[in-house]
Amino acid sequence: MTTTSEPLDTADGMNGTSGTGGTETAADPAAGGTDPAAATDAAAERVWRNLRALVLERNERRKEVAEALGMSFFRIKVLRRVAASPGSLSELAAELASDRPYTTLVVDDLAKRGLVERHQHPTDRRSKIVTATAEGRATADRANAVLGTPPDSLRALPPRDLATLERIVAALIAADRSAAQNTAEDGNENGDGNAQAGTDS
Repeated sequence: MTTTSEPLDTADGMNGTSGTGGTETAADPAAGGTDPAAATDAAAERVWRNLRALVLERNERRKEVAEALGMSFFRIKVLRRVAASPGSLSELAAELASDRPYTTLVVDDLAKRGLVERHQHPTDRRSKIVTATAEGRATADRANAVLGTPPDSLRALPPRDLATLERIVAALIAADRSAAQNTAEDGNENGDGNAQAGTDS
């Protein structure tokens, strides 16, 4: 019998950082002889490593929330997703990068805990919609509170620095979303083109 392991959701190795989450600082810009593009790439890599160290090394919340709620972090991810927006098992599996059999096992476990329920899909009798119970929503809120607690170092930033950081992070997220949308649209166009080519042949 084959077994399905839980999807990986852990931090990988920290290239360029120590096990204690050491940060990297920019090289002296007056050193000269540095290609601007290479300098930009190096700076971006330093910032990314430092962000990963801050979030994934020094302020990892997944273990904390799993211990607080007495369930695996993937179960918590499923519960938070369902509490935010009910969905079918296929939708949950696709969005959480899991296979449907394992997602079904997780939903079954959450149902036994009284955290989710299954209801008939309004338009597809072969499908079920997974929704959170009142207890499930309260548990998801507890998880969100733990995961959403910022580190003391962030709270300690001067208001002006915090506002600047918020603006920069918002711009990064918007750029990533735009890139993802463009990729999806390109994929749809390629699929439509291939389908048309098949009908023309």
